[in-house]
Amino acid sequence: MLVPLSGSNAAIGSALEQATKLGLDNAAILDVRDTASTPAGAEAAAAAAIADGADLILGPLTAAETAPVARLAQEAGVCVLAFTSDSTQARPGVWPLGYTPLQQMRRLTVAAQAAGKTSIAALVPDNELGRAMAAAMQLAAPAAGMTVVNTVTYGASFNELSTAVRDISNYSSRRGALDSRARALRARGDAAGRREAASLSGRGVGSAPFDVLVLAEGGNRLREIASLLPYYDVDSPNQVRLIGPGLWANDPNMGGEAALLGAWYAAPDPASRAEFVSRYLQAYGTEPARIADIAYDAAGIARVVAASGSFSPQNLSTPQGFMGASGLVVLQADGEVRRGLALFEVERRGARMIDAAPQTPAIPGT
Repeated sequence: MLVPLSGSNAAIGSALEQATKLGLDNAAILDVRDTASTPAGAEAAAAAAIADGADLILGPLTAAETAPVARLAQEAGVCVLAFTSDSTQARPGVWPLGYTPLQQMRRLTVAAQAAGKTSIAALVPDNELGRAMAAAMQLAAPAAGMTVVNTVTYGASFNELSTAVRDISNYSSRRGALDSRARALRARGDAAGRREAASLSGRGVGSAPFDVLVLAEGGNRLREIASLLPYYDVDSPNQVRLIGPGLWANDPNMGGEAALLGAWYAAPDPASRAEFVSRYLQAYGTEPARIADIAYDAAGIARVVAASGSFSPQNLSTPQGFMGASGLVVLQADGEVRRGLALFEVERRGARMIDAAPQTPAIPGT
C-alpha cells in the first residue's frame, strides 16, 4: 500500500490506511509504504515495494503520484488500484478507483435519454472539473443516443458568466427573430399590427436549442447560474433538465433556487455505505472521510481476488465486478472503472433518490 504518512496529505493517508486494513480483514499481507505526499516519494516507495516482491499495489493517492508508480508497476507486471479520480491515469493493469465525471455522466445521459431527452449542451467553468465534465459529456452522450449541441466555458467574472449563459442559450438569435417580426408588424402602420407587436415584447423567445444542460459548479456560483437561466429563457425544469456533478449531494439548500428544482445528479446510495461507516466507527471511534471509501473498495477487491491465488489483470477485471463500500465497482480490461451510481433529483428540501444504483454491470448507465 502506497499512502502519504508524512507531508501535506498525512492525515488523509492515515484514514486510507485504516480503511484498507479494515477492508482486508487479514485476508492478505499488507506492506504500507510512505509516499511523503510527493510523486518522487511515491515512485521510490513503489520501487522498493516491487523489489521486495509486492504482488499488488493499493494507492497512491493523487494523479501526480500515480503516473510514475504506474510506469514502474507496468514494467514489473504488477497491477495497481490507485485512489485518484483522474481517469487519464487508466491503462491496462492500472485502475483509478476514485469517482469520475465519466461514471456520473454515463449514468445521467442514459437516464435522460430514457426520459425522452435528445440533445445536450455543457456550460462549464474553465477549470479542471469543468473540462472533465465537458469531456465526459462528449463520450457519454453519443453512446446514450443523445446529440451534443455545444460546449461553452466561462471565466471568473460575473460578466463572463452572463455572456456564457447568453451564448449557450442562443438567446440573441432567438430574440432577434422575435424582434424582426415585431418590427415588421409595426411597419404595417395599422392598429392591429401595433397591438400584436406590443404583445410580442412580453413573450418568451421559445425553446432553448437543447433539452439537457450540464453544469459543473456548486455553491454561490451555481446560484448565479440559476438566476441567469430564466433571464435568458432557459426553462428549467419544464423544458431543460439540468444535470451536474455528484458534489451536489453536499448541498442540501440547492432547492432554494427555483431554476435548480428538478436537477439531476448521480452519486452513491448513502444506504450502501452504512455498513462500512458502522464498521469504521466501531474500529476507530470516528466516521470515515469520503475518500476512505475508495481505499476500502480497493482492499475489498484485493481480499476477494486473493482467494483466487493471483492478482492478475484477468482476475481483477472479472466481468461481474465487485461490491464496494458504496456499491458496484467493475474494473475494465483497459483500466476504466465503472460504478453503479444512484440517480437523485433536487427538491425544495434537499434531494431524493429517484432511481436506485445498479447492482449488476448489465444495467445501462453502469
